[in-house]
Amino acid sequence: MHSQKLLLAALLSAGLMTSHAQNITQQQQPFTGTVGKSSSDSKEVWTNPLKAPAGAPNVVWVLLDDVGFGATSTFGGVIPTPTFDSLANNGLRYTNFHTAAICAPTRAALLTGRNHHSVHEGGFSHTWASWGFPGWDGRIPSDKGTIAEILRESGYNTFAVGKYGLTPDQDATDAGPFDRWPSGKGFEHFFGFLGSQTDQYKPDLVEDNAHVTPDGRHLNEQITDKAISFIDRQKKAAPEKPFFLYYAPGATHAPHQVAKEWSDQYKGKFDGGWDVFREQVFAQQKKQGIIPANVILPERNPNIRAWASLSADEKKLYARFMEVYAGYLTYTDHEIGRLVNHLKKINQLDNTLILVVIGDNGASKEGALGGVIARSSQAALTSAPLSEAEQVKNNLAQIDLIGAPEGTNANYPLGWAQAANTPFKYWKQDAHSEGGTRNPLIAFYPKGIKDKGGIRTQYGHVIDLLPTTLEITGIKAPEAIRGIKQDSIQGISLGYSLDDAKVASRHKTQYYYIFGSRSIYHDGWKAGFAYKPVSGPAGNLVSAISVANPENNDWQLYNLNEDFNERIDLAKKNPKKLEELKALFEEQAKKYNIYPYITWDDVLKRRLPQPAPQQQQGK
Repeated sequence: MHSQKLLLAALLSAGLMTSHAQNITQQQQPFTGTVGKSSSDSKEVWTNPLKAPAGAPNVVWVLLDDVGFGATSTFGGVIPTPTFDSLANNGLRYTNFHTAAICAPTRAALLTGRNHHSVHEGGFSHTWASWGFPGWDGRIPSDKGTIAEILRESGYNTFAVGKYGLTPDQDATDAGPFDRWPSGKGFEHFFGFLGSQTDQYKPDLVEDNAHVTPDGRHLNEQITDKAISFIDRQKKAAPEKPFFLYYAPGATHAPHQVAKEWSDQYKGKFDGGWDVFREQVFAQQKKQGIIPANVILPERNPNIRAWASLSADEKKLYARFMEVYAGYLTYTDHEIGRLVNHLKKINQLDNTLILVVIGDNGASKEGALGGVIARSSQAALTSAPLSEAEQVKNNLAQIDLIGAPEGTNANYPLGWAQAANTPFKYWKQDAHSEGGTRNPLIAFYPKGIKDKGGIRTQYGHVIDLLPTTLEITGIKAPEAIRGIKQDSIQGISLGYSLDDAKVASRHKTQYYYIFGSRSIYHDGWKAGFAYKPVSGPAGNLVSAISVANPENNDWQLYNLNEDFNERIDLAKKNPKKLEELKALFEEQAKKYNIYPYITWDDVLKRRLPQPAPQQQQGK
């Protein structure tokens, strides 16, 4: 009897029992053999593991957080990012690429190739910013499969490290359920955090399906080490099998935390202030061809004072905020460089497609006028905002904590956010503005990009990167994933532009909507509406600084073909075009689940519908 059990165990382990003839971890196929009374009158058929197309490249997606269009040296900024420079100089710079204007919507759209309301991520997956409507419940449906699910079912191994941001708060414990964790959305291994923000030295850290204890090192270093270990382990076991890595550091979202060896490199470098910074970046962007030669730099936002008018204490404090931010960004570039160099060392770099999105939205305005060091982001939403003078007084007393582990919510002042967004107006959260939605994209693929160092101006959006990746890898979007019929992909591959700098854009129409702020782009024209909250103690802090005319807030109209950075409002001059675009926005709203129009007022009034217990448990 004992020997029979051993034989049975061996057969099961080797996959030789008839009940295991079909590999249930892969897409199912109908059994086409014959089952008789004995093996002699039966015909066995095996479902072979799926393999990626011959020669399919590894794929690495890098998504940074809260960076700003003009921060990196790669796109005209004065903060050195040598890794990004190298990737772009050997690949392509896309200067007309867009995000959703805030983190979770961007990430949901990126991973699924579909608009964020279509995948239920109109706001966040947090209880305070999700509602029980199809576009707003923060739960990506199974019929909107992610890039990881598609590639896993096409013969890839799939890994993710860093920020995920799409797991509902109710599910984010070690009891799960885990179907909305990264492991439930196609990633075979995950190492990072599930929320929107975390301490970089004491992160709310997860590995695969369990919370783990961080080791005290900076999170950037930990996720890079883990990404390298995932790759090495896979290549040792299956050298020819390609992998997909989603590398999404918390950087440069608050808290800005980084070792002094990085921030001190910039001591004194920003003493000239944000006005000088903007002028320097603007000139460099023209020199690099990042922006057209005829573009004019917008006036400084009226809420931001001229650097020359600041007191000596304010200049000292604000310069230190920017030194830390710059060190944080350069350090992040360094860690990504470690990953790139490792791929080169193991002879994988030449056969790797790397897509780098420099920011999931524009630079963050959440540091307010005077910067933040340790005040919680939730407190910023629910309590009265401090005056700039109060912020300065508090922050000067804690200036040594900026960048340190104790600076648990460190974020620079608004003036630096505007500078980092050069040459655009406004900031993160502002779906009506290019300052909120336009982010740099780098495409690197040695085997597929000939015009190394080229610039591309075709209009693109994060939903385009999934179909771009599928086209380059030779993989067709599946009709079903593990038995679930899939909705159509809404993005448009950028593959057509890889070899042609002058080809016309194929992505013609795109909506944007974040808590009231909205816009619609169509074939070079754009209409936008800046939403100003009217309720809640923090209403003015959230969006008033992004409204062009607080006394008469209305839709604005821009011709981006001629007006690169939205300086000239044509709403009164061309009301017919404005009405056409407003009607188009309404069509998109109905088509993609934007209704109901949830706004910052709904958030600030604390309308927090709590799911019933059975819903929290996913039943």
